[in-house]
Amino acid sequence: MDLKLNGKTVFISGSTSGIGFATAKSLLQEGAEVFINGRHENNVSLAVERLKEMIPNAAIKGIATDFSNKEAIDALFDKLPQVDILINNVGIFSSQSFFETKDEDWTQQIEVNIMSGVRLSRHYLPKMLAANWGRILFISSECASIVPPDLIAYSTTKAAILAVSRGLSQITSGTGVTVNTIIPGSTLTEGAERFLDGVAAKENKSRDEVENDFFSKVRTSSLLERFATVEEIANTITYYSSPLSSATNGAAIKIDGGSMGGIL
Repeated sequence: MDLKLNGKTVFISGSTSGIGFATAKSLLQEGAEVFINGRHENNVSLAVERLKEMIPNAAIKGIATDFSNKEAIDALFDKLPQVDILINNVGIFSSQSFFETKDEDWTQQIEVNIMSGVRLSRHYLPKMLAANWGRILFISSECASIVPPDLIAYSTTKAAILAVSRGLSQITSGTGVTVNTIIPGSTLTEGAERFLDGVAAKENKSRDEVENDFFSKVRTSSLLERFATVEEIANTITYYSSPLSSATNGAAIKIDGGSMGGIL
C-alpha cells in the first residue's frame, strides 16, 4: 500500500532508539524525509549512520536537542522551521515510590514529556494550518490509564498529553491537519530488554521466563500476553502520519495489546 508519504518532512523527538527509531525507519522506507533527535550529538550521529546503512539513499538527518532546555528548542526551530509531520515521542521516567519522587523529578518529567510537545506543536501547528495539511502525533503510554504506583509522575504526564492532543485537534477543525495520540502498551524497546536481562541474571532465569512472569503476575490485563515489538508500534504510527488517515482526528489510538481494557 502506498501511504503517500514520499517527500513529506518529519521530525521525531526522542528517536535515536526504541519506538522513535523504528518509526523513523518505517517512514524512511515510505519515502519521507526524516529528522531524528536525541539529547547528545554523538548518539544522534550514530543513529543516523545506522539508518543510512539500513536504507541506502534515505533522506535522514539528525538534530541534537535537550528538551529540558528552552534555548536548545529555539535553536531547533532555527534549524528546522517547518515540518509536515511532527511526532512527539520523547519521554523520560523514574521508577520510584511516590514518597521518594521529589519536586525536581516531577518538574523534569513535566518539562520533557509534556512541554516538549507543547512547544513543538505551538511552533509547527500554525504553519501546518497555513499549508492546510499536517500531522501531529503524541506518543502516550498504557501507564496513562494503568498508573503503576512506582510511575505516578510519568503516568500523570502521559495522561496530560491526551488532553493537550485533544485540545489541539479542535483547533484544526475543517482543515487538512490532524492531531492524534498513540497509546502503546508494554513494548520491547532496548530499555525493556535491559530490564528483562537484569531480572533474568538476578533471579537466575531465562529472559523468556522473566517475560512470562511479567505478564502472568504484573501486566495481567494484557490480552497479547507478550511485549509488542517496536516495529508493530511504528507501523501504526506511520499509517496515522499519512494522508490515508485523514478521517481520524482527535483520537486516542490504543496499541496496548488490550491491557487498558474497556470498550473505548
